[in-house]
Amino acid sequence: MSIQMVLAPLFVQVALTFALMFGMMALRTSSLLRGETRYADIAMREPNWPTRATQFAYAFSNQFELPVLFYVLTILAIATRHADLLFVLLAWVFVALRMLQALVHVAHNNVRQRGALYGAGALVLVVMWVIFIVRILLALP
Repeated sequence: MSIQMVLAPLFVQVALTFALMFGMMALRTSSLLRGETRYADIAMREPNWPTRATQFAYAFSNQFELPVLFYVLTILAIATRHADLLFVLLAWVFVALRMLQALVHVAHNNVRQRGALYGAGALVLVVMWVIFIVRILLALP
């Protein structure tokens, strides 16, 4: 499996993280410029941002939960030469679920849908880790 194919889902996950960050920044900046939010109201990280900016902020924050384990696993899979077709397919499924979860978060924020997508992504990531751990411990290719 080429390094480009293995890293492509990781790159998309990174792009998603940056897109959410820039969306959050734009919404927060416009809120401050319009006077909708005052600096004094958010100086100590008080949650006084408008709903839309908060949705983006939480969606951005979510990218530092499960994806951290995805990044570590991708690096380990590359370093140990265990990044095969199955790994890449599962990586794409994980990233697609992260994208859908983020979309729900910043769009209509349906908690059930968001939770289901988060859970599905977590399950895919657990499967990826279990496969990796078994292959390493049993010295499988």
